[in-house]
Amino acid sequence: MTTRTTRTTRTTRTINRYYQLPRFTGVDALRPAERELPAPGPREVLVRMRAWSLNYRDLMIASDTYGRTLTPGLVPLSDGAGEVADAGAEVTRWSAGDRVVGIFMPHWISGPATAERTAGALGGPSDGVLAQYVLFDQDALVAVPAPLDFAEAATLPCAAVTAWHTVVAAGQVAPGQTVLTLGSGGVSLFALQFAALGGAHVVATSSSDAKLARLRALGAADGVDYVRTPAWGQAVYEATGGGVDHVVEVGGAGTLPQSLTAVRTGGRISVIGVLADGDGVDPIAVVRKGITLQGMYVGSRDMFEDMNRAIERHRLRPVIDRAFPFAEAPAAYRHFAGRGHFGKVVITDT
Repeated sequence: MTTRTTRTTRTTRTINRYYQLPRFTGVDALRPAERELPAPGPREVLVRMRAWSLNYRDLMIASDTYGRTLTPGLVPLSDGAGEVADAGAEVTRWSAGDRVVGIFMPHWISGPATAERTAGALGGPSDGVLAQYVLFDQDALVAVPAPLDFAEAATLPCAAVTAWHTVVAAGQVAPGQTVLTLGSGGVSLFALQFAALGGAHVVATSSSDAKLARLRALGAADGVDYVRTPAWGQAVYEATGGGVDHVVEVGGAGTLPQSLTAVRTGGRISVIGVLADGDGVDPIAVVRKGITLQGMYVGSRDMFEDMNRAIERHRLRPVIDRAFPFAEAPAAYRHFAGRGHFGKVVITDT
């Protein structure tokens, strides 16, 4: 990004409204609160947040099933977009009014994942962004892609970057490959869109003909109803003449056995989510097929910026299921927890 002279706008607002989790007992634990507006340090940027989005990890954090040590009073959510309201004296990357979105892991700027780079993810264990004003280090932000509004941009930091890392950066999607995506959550929809942009033949699973039709409209070439076809892994294997090249696996233990059936010998399964319960997986299937089985975890700022360039070039639009106003953030959580959404659930405050 081009370095520029920072312009700041001092806001007269003194109260910052936000949400917190005083306890971790589920989605109904979310509570509104107020505190003094923070002032940016020398390298910090104060962002007036305009939109946020929910991820499955946010439900896990609210119910203390995320497997991390969490502090009561945590500000939730990792994903949000807004505009620069103020900046410290040493900030050179941003100016007042710039449209920005925070990165999921503030310390992962480039290079491979390390313990140091992936520490302090927003929304748990570190405070997240569900506040009207949030402080970021100047290096922990990227520009909102030109075609997108704030609500669309807020869907990107976790789900979209994870999908980009999985399909493009690590998966090296190429024309003629076959990619399998599972369901219609945020990561799966972005993975479908990115794979289709890369020229792959995308097979998608879902629970109804109506959802499969929407998945085809987004770029899926084929679809399988996993309710009507419980052995969908075998169905995909047969339909593709020997299995897919790459499975974007978001279900975890509950779906991994079917994914192992669906993938070709020498293929790849990228494990992202833990949405479905299930028994342990027999590693013999991994060995016999010579499968690359890799866990994926969001991505760096460099990946985020690469992805945004592709979004701008191809004018890709994120899929939003429903938007809730900031004052109704608990309702957004409850809607998301119902798991009937298609695409991203967002919160807005414009």
